[in-house]
Amino acid sequence: MKDSPSVSRRSLLTGAGAVAFVAPLAVAGTDAAMAAPDTASGGTLSKGRTRMRPDYHLSVPDNWKNDPQRPIYLDGEYHYYYLYNADYVSGGGGTSWRRATTTDHVTFRDRGVAIPKFSNSNGDCWSGSLVVDDRNTAGYGAGAVIAILTQAPEGRQAQYLWYSTDRGATFKPGGPAPVLPNPGVGDFRDPKVIRDEERDRWFMVNAEGQKLGFYTSADLRSWQRVGEFVRTDLGVLECPDLFRMTADDGTTQWVLATSANGKGRGLPATYAYWTGTFDGSSFASDRSEPEWLDYGFDFYGAVTYPNHDAAGAEDPTLRRAIGWANFWDYPHNTPTLATDGYNGDDMIVRDLRLKRGTGGYYLASAPTAALADHVKRSNKLGDVTLSGTRDLNVRSQAYDLTCELVWDPAAPPANIGFEVCRAPGGGRHVAAGVFLQGPFAYVNRRPTINPTAGETQTPVDPGSGRLALRLLVDRTSVELFLGDGRVVHSHRVFPLEGDDGIRLYAHEGTATFRNLQINEIKATP
Repeated sequence: MKDSPSVSRRSLLTGAGAVAFVAPLAVAGTDAAMAAPDTASGGTLSKGRTRMRPDYHLSVPDNWKNDPQRPIYLDGEYHYYYLYNADYVSGGGGTSWRRATTTDHVTFRDRGVAIPKFSNSNGDCWSGSLVVDDRNTAGYGAGAVIAILTQAPEGRQAQYLWYSTDRGATFKPGGPAPVLPNPGVGDFRDPKVIRDEERDRWFMVNAEGQKLGFYTSADLRSWQRVGEFVRTDLGVLECPDLFRMTADDGTTQWVLATSANGKGRGLPATYAYWTGTFDGSSFASDRSEPEWLDYGFDFYGAVTYPNHDAAGAEDPTLRRAIGWANFWDYPHNTPTLATDGYNGDDMIVRDLRLKRGTGGYYLASAPTAALADHVKRSNKLGDVTLSGTRDLNVRSQAYDLTCELVWDPAAPPANIGFEVCRAPGGGRHVAAGVFLQGPFAYVNRRPTINPTAGETQTPVDPGSGRLALRLLVDRTSVELFLGDGRVVHSHRVFPLEGDDGIRLYAHEGTATFRNLQINEIKATP
């Protein structure tokens, strides 16, 4: 995202293929441990993964994807839509809405394009949100799926209604006029609509530059502005979110969120959120500074959605999140274009729970629970005590690693962690761990092929003597979950095919990798 008018961001999708960066092609190693991956079905939406497509993360079948759209629950499945450009490789612009369905949030079935791009004179469809209109408030029938989304005829962003009467498979425009016209501003997009049951009406949060506009409606067609939430220190706000959860202390809390850019203040550029109170027209945050769902470089445009039980009822204590594994500073810098003919992955779906901490409420993230059902081999290494380095016999490009780092607070080592995606000679790798002399936890992708070199850091307490850690690696992504998941670092990386080694290190002291376990994850069909 750029801190500039929306044209800059959207123009990145025009003629994208012509400016795509192509890194060196991946090359297989020479021995069995570094052999090229098999060609069985892999990558969550593709049959015939070739070189760099992830095994258990969602990836677009071809060409391009970017913003996720909040999934809806219908007929026992979650329907997930995202922005898709079928003409990306050939240099064409514009986005459609493509759909995939899932029951476990790990395996997704591609269902094709639901809203073709340039379907009407208002141009292509950008981000928005969907609701199931069970009460027929919009007049398209009870149970119709309604999408309120952004289109920008002649560059003027406004919100338009589209509807589906075939359970979200295809959509038609609800007329040529916007349901929320642009009042004359440059940034006016990404509407997020929820049902306000207490007041028996619909509520919308809309991204408007450095503010989030609040609107209400009885019928999804006519909207009245009722308030706003302003932040002038987080760049251009995009992809807002608003929901209610039951926290671990039994209280009900509201969460307002947005994709934001705090880099100018040394903060992330991912999903920022505030907890607080909502009265149907305004949101009052508990504290000024936002929490962040991710501290890495690549978790943008994220959306959250509720969990449903077998009967379809929502569980107020559990919510899920999915984020785009990329960022607008380098959206086209991916060698997957050369190896696999596509550009577009998501980070792992997360299970979110709201917890009360000493400074207020926060969201704790964990990889979605069903990931445990996709383990093909479990390597239980137990407690590994180390001073120096140790290379593991386990070699893999797709795994879920867990352990607790333990050290003596009175004599801590300087640096503890892992080199993952490690080349046979060790030069290329991604480092993830804790630098206790900082003190901070980190993910450093500088030593491997990546969109832009860098390291992300978050504070740790060296006096605690321990830190739970979970590390997901899947070919072109590394995700580090710390503690109970309040802090996560998500990074996009591009190791070569033979870069599948794992090294442990404890420098200038001794540490124990307690209950170290590496679950190798099978490729999802």
